Amino acid sequence: MKHQTWQARRMLWVSPWALTGLMLLGACASTPPPNEELAVGKAAVERASGPAAAEAPTELAAARDKLTRANLAYANKDYALASQLAAQAEADATLAEAQARSVRSGRALTEVREGLRQLRDEMNRK
Repeated sequence: MKHQTWQARRMLWVSPWALTGLMLLGACASTPPPNEELAVGKAAVERASGPAAAEAPTELAAARDKLTRANLAYANKDYALASQLAAQAEADATLAEAQARSVRSGRALTEVREGLRQLRDEMNRK
């Protein structure tokens, strides 16, 4: 009798854990592979690699690192993490592009101001 009671208690204790484990496996299995997110992240990093490479190296390095980690997560079938990292890589690459444009715009503004200053100096001499 004691043995039967112990087994019944054990089943009551194990079954919630087993059910939780099955639910977690089901949730993981339902996450589709983030193929599109990875492609978009890769395209964003490649697009930013040209002009942003010299003008926003930190942001571009972060984007490349996150894309690498996203590919690793994908290979390990951790699709939720892969999707999240791919989106972050895209955001970092977009930030790198924006900062590169800002740096270039700042340089162009400085050149225009210098040109205006030189024109004023010439006009004042005459």
